[in-house]
Amino acid sequence: MPQNRIKKCFDGLRKRGEVALVPFITAGDPDLDTTRGLLDALCRGGADMIEVGVPFSDPTADGPAIQRSSARALDKGVSLPKILEMISSLRRKSDVPIVLFGYYNPIFHYGVERFANDARDAGVDGLLVVDLPPEEARELYDPAHDAGLEMIFLLAPTSDVSRVRAVMKLAGGFVYFVSMTGVTGSKKIETAVVEKLVSGLRENCRLPIGVGFGITTPEEVTQVAKFADAVVVGSAIVRLIEENSNAADLEERLEAFVRELKNATRSAGPARA
Repeated sequence: MPQNRIKKCFDGLRKRGEVALVPFITAGDPDLDTTRGLLDALCRGGADMIEVGVPFSDPTADGPAIQRSSARALDKGVSLPKILEMISSLRRKSDVPIVLFGYYNPIFHYGVERFANDARDAGVDGLLVVDLPPEEARELYDPAHDAGLEMIFLLAPTSDVSRVRAVMKLAGGFVYFVSMTGVTGSKKIETAVVEKLVSGLRENCRLPIGVGFGITTPEEVTQVAKFADAVVVGSAIVRLIEENSNAADLEERLEAFVRELKNATRSAGPARA
């Protein structure tokens, strides 16, 4: 089985002394055709990896901006098969790693084995299912692992050593450290506090550590990139799309913002992945 693109990405970044920038985008907001172009803009802007959000009617971990984006996408009839078709189209032009970010219900109804195989064939590299803890993940983990997909799990400031060890039994790709309790985009990140938590997490973590939630500006990216292996930016990107959805230069605006974020990761020092 060929090496997963996520590992190749981190290996390459380590050699260049860089930290990964991982932007998040909701598939189908404002529509799938636009999303396809926005994925190209993320790549041109320097995204090292992309989280593609699968819209869901009850996104409990997401803040208002991403909830609104999911609602808009669902109103346009976005579905998992259409999202996979879009990613397959991207794969004809780009090798950037893709992580599907979402909830278990759509995957369960799709059929876990069929989904894992179809996701692999479309060019997906990893899955982050926010409401599927490691204790309940085996039903998806086994077919995903067989298909060569990495299962990425969340850890939070409240995660104790036993939770970290449970996650590490199944986790692949990287570990997503949620910088705060609450939902995405709900408040600003406290970098000094998060740095201390990430430092402690490394004692029991064999994978790169990505940090997300509350990171909205290049300045914040620079601060987080000093101690993380990847920086995830979601709500700020979703808000930019929401506020400029009718702008003729939406792709250019997104590309410019992502380039600023990526440049911020380069100014932070060598990666630790």
